[in-house]
Amino acid sequence: MTGGLPLLLSGSAPTLKAKNPADQTLQQTCENFTTLVTRSYYKNIPVHRVIPDFMIQTGDPTGTGRGGESAWGSPFEDEINPSLKHTGAGILSMANSGPNTNGSQIFITLAPTPWLDGKHAIFGRVKSGMSIVQRLGMVRTDKDDRPVEDVKVREMRISESDEI
Repeated sequence: MTGGLPLLLSGSAPTLKAKNPADQTLQQTCENFTTLVTRSYYKNIPVHRVIPDFMIQTGDPTGTGRGGESAWGSPFEDEINPSLKHTGAGILSMANSGPNTNGSQIFITLAPTPWLDGKHAIFGRVKSGMSIVQRLGMVRTDKDDRPVEDVKVREMRISESDEI
């Protein structure tokens, strides 16, 4: 994925960097995400789900996996680009509870997840900081895949330059 809007996700370790694709089919998805980032929606938000060799999920301020809302206050339609695939670790996608239920929840893959293709809008990829993603993927979790100890996203911000 090239072009697009640079994005920085900061955690308790060095900065994790992702980049939105310059893709006209993802306008609402990217607008939702960047609006929420600009509003500091994701500041100190919990990582509420970690499944080894699958994904890390955040974006629900309640930490339950059932909360959160889009920048417009209601779910929005899926924007699926069939050429974008969940080919490996580091893919940034919208989490949803079925078709056209996108809100604020996002996930980062820890491995190839081809069964998600066509079901979740891919809007970024980790450019650097995969060691952070890998460490997050190894945190101890309970029977419901919730981290045993609090894991939070310190902040997310949009970079002003393309140098991420």
